[in-house]
Amino acid sequence: MLLTQTAFETRLLLRNGEQLLLTAVIPVLLLALLVAVPVFDTAGYERVDFLVPGILALSVMSTAFTSLAIATGYERRYGVLKRLAVSPLPRWALLLAKALTVFIVQVFQVVLVGGLGLALGWRPAGSALAMVVLFVAGTLAFAGLGLLMAGTLRAEATLAAANLVYLLLLVLGGIVIPIEQFPDAVQPILTATPAGALAEGLRSVLADGATLPWSNVAVLAGWSVAGFAAAARWFRWE
Repeated sequence: MLLTQTAFETRLLLRNGEQLLLTAVIPVLLLALLVAVPVFDTAGYERVDFLVPGILALSVMSTAFTSLAIATGYERRYGVLKRLAVSPLPRWALLLAKALTVFIVQVFQVVLVGGLGLALGWRPAGSALAMVVLFVAGTLAFAGLGLLMAGTLRAEATLAAANLVYLLLLVLGGIVIPIEQFPDAVQPILTATPAGALAEGLRSVLADGATLPWSNVAVLAGWSVAGFAAAARWFRWE
């Protein structure tokens, strides 16, 4: 039952043009465009080495937060969640199926973004295990916040808020602009955002060859606990 629901959720996401735009088209276009055109300073990194970890962080955010929040918000509005809640499928299985769908799409995103990065000259360093840990921590952090938004706001408000947060974190979350280029007073705040912690963590591993950055993992774990705890408290199924 869980596998069937996961396969259904995956097919549903891949057939949705807006979801594909968020999860695949925008990250790939941004990577290709920003590597070709030197719009921002990359703090001493080779352009592609700086951008690929940031675009991977953007991919996690687009799937685990924006896409999940919008899809779940509209499922709630149209009564899909209400019907599934009274079906033989347990609620935990429904949420787990959504989480598994996110991870499946992220594998596709890593192949797509990483493949393009390699073609553009990216040479990753560091531990693949550290990258996986950061991906899982980032996914849980964004998913908790996405479910909280989808379960508390109206669908239209979720759509607007999720896209607004996506754009703000794209610019301010260390994804395409180094956090060091912002005023000193706001740098700790930007680093403490899920996007900032994930982008900086992935960059330290994949560009600097560092070991697992526990401080970034701790920030993501804090967001994850807070997001899921709030979602468990206030999520409404209808």
